[in-house]
Amino acid sequence: MMDEQRRLRAVVVDDEPLAREGIRLLLKDDADVELVAEAANGKDALSAIRGKKPDLVFLDVQMPEMDGFEVLRSLERPLPAVIFTTAYDRYALKAFEVHALDYLLKPFDDERFREALGRAKTTLKLARVSELSQRLISLLDQEQKPAIATKPETPKEYLSRLAIKDVGRVVFLNIEEVDWIEAADYYVQLHAGPKTYLHRETMQSLEAQLDPRRFLRIHRSAIVNCSRVKELRSHGRRDLSVVLTGGAELRVARSYRDKLESLL
Repeated sequence: MMDEQRRLRAVVVDDEPLAREGIRLLLKDDADVELVAEAANGKDALSAIRGKKPDLVFLDVQMPEMDGFEVLRSLERPLPAVIFTTAYDRYALKAFEVHALDYLLKPFDDERFREALGRAKTTLKLARVSELSQRLISLLDQEQKPAIATKPETPKEYLSRLAIKDVGRVVFLNIEEVDWIEAADYYVQLHAGPKTYLHRETMQSLEAQLDPRRFLRIHRSAIVNCSRVKELRSHGRRDLSVVLTGGAELRVARSYRDKLESLL
């Protein structure tokens, strides 16, 4: 059982009272989950999710006026974990395209519900471990810094390590080990020697945390560690690429060319 203060907060959204009651009964005896709100339509769902800030939402797809996908589009980021519930299997692909944890096709039995809930618990637990790991890294970094006299302006702290969630574990990666970073939708791929790590963060968000003197964006989908750049290669009069020490060759977008050449 999870610690009392760490129970998962859940919201159930469905326009059918019997459907809400069914999920409520299935959650009633689960000591790890606290049902904090119910909603019968999209408008009430927005209010409940914004007010209660749940970890997990059981969300019906088809509802009058505003469907489940419209509810998600209207919410602020980051979104809670979502398990879609619906009587129509044609929405399954779209549900996973918006990163739903699971998709329950009505009528579902107790075993199928427990399977989906178990997957949600595992995913959210890993997310909490990753969050705590990042906080621990920040604290350790602060303790390792020597005391300095107070200055009018505090220098910006750049990212030094990442906690990356993997199957059943969290990998700690020093940022200087990264050769280059590749965009992958809502994720980034971190290339470090022969290994590649998938990390859930946008390219823009990660770039803002990196030291611009050490990491440089050369394309909208690529950031390189400047210390790994071995060669600059020209292709014609205007095209340029970088070759990294590991052998990777990456194209430099023309809009980033001057900045790269001045930095190197």
